[in-house]
Amino acid sequence: MKVHAILNRHGGTLRTTDLDLLRSAIRGEFELHGHEIEVEIVEGPEVGRRIEAQAGRDDLDVLMVGGGDGTVSSAAAAVAGTPIALGILPAGTMNLFARSLQIPMGLDPAVKALANGRIAEVDIASVNGQYFVHQFAVGMHARMVRTREKLDYHSRIGKMWASVRAVVTAASSLPMVELRVEIDGKAQVILTPAVAVSNNIYGNGHLPYADDPRGGKLGIYIMKATSRMAVLKTTIDMMRGAWQGATHLTVLTADQLVIEHRRPKSRNRSVMDGELRSLDRRSEVRIHPRGLKVLVPDEATF
Repeated sequence: MKVHAILNRHGGTLRTTDLDLLRSAIRGEFELHGHEIEVEIVEGPEVGRRIEAQAGRDDLDVLMVGGGDGTVSSAAAAVAGTPIALGILPAGTMNLFARSLQIPMGLDPAVKALANGRIAEVDIASVNGQYFVHQFAVGMHARMVRTREKLDYHSRIGKMWASVRAVVTAASSLPMVELRVEIDGKAQVILTPAVAVSNNIYGNGHLPYADDPRGGKLGIYIMKATSRMAVLKTTIDMMRGAWQGATHLTVLTADQLVIEHRRPKSRNRSVMDGELRSLDRRSEVRIHPRGLKVLVPDEATF
C-alpha cells in the first residue's frame, strides 16, 4: 500500500512525544511490511490544509493521522466516500473511534498493528452533509465543552479532570432545551437537558464507543432527567458504559433523525466529535453504511 501519515505536532499526546523518533518507527515498521510510506510532522494550524491536500490525491491507499479527536474527525470527513482509507494513530484523550476499530491504545503497538493491518469498510454519520465518526450532541454536552474550554489543562490527565469538572458544572445549572425531533419519520416535541446521536449504538460496560462500527444504525440517547442529581448520575453512567436500563434515559436506533430548535442562540450550541459548532435550525442526521474505508488490525473481529 501507499500510505501518507500526518502527525499533528500539537495534537493530543503528540505534544509530549519525540516525533522524530516516532516518524522513524512508523517508516521502519511500514517498510518492513512492504508498504511505501511518507510521514510529515505538521504544525496544528496547517493540519486541516494538509489533510485536504492529501485526500485529493489519486495515488494514495491510506491517509493516516496522529493527533486528537479533531484531527481524526477532519481526516475521516475528508476521505469518506473516496477510495482512500483512514488510518488512526490514537493520540487523543479517549480515542473512542480508534477503540471501535480495535486499534491498540499505545502508539508503538498501534503502529505495529496497522503496518500489518487490512482495509475494511465501516459506517460514518453526517449532520446536514457534514461527516462525523463518533457523536453529535445538543444541549448539556455543548455547555460541558464550553465550560471545559475555559479551564486550564496541559495534559491528557488534565483534560480528563477538566471534563469531570465541566460535567458537574453543567449539571448544576440544568439547561433544558425544547426540540422537535423526527425519528425515521415519526415526530414528537421534547423538553430535555440533552440529546446525543452516535455513529452506531454504544456498547455496554465500557467508555461510550460502538462495539460494531458497521452496525448500520444511529444510536439516539434522550435524557429524561429533570433533577440535577439525576442528570449527573445519568451522565456518569453514560461515560462509564452503564447506560443500559438507565431510568432517566431513552435509547433508540434509527436510520435518520431530524432535530429542530427555535431558540435564538445557535452559536456553539452543539458538539460534533468533541468540537463546538453552531446549531442549525434544522439538523438532518443520517447514517452512511460502509461509507468510510479504514485501516484496521488484521485480527479485528467486527
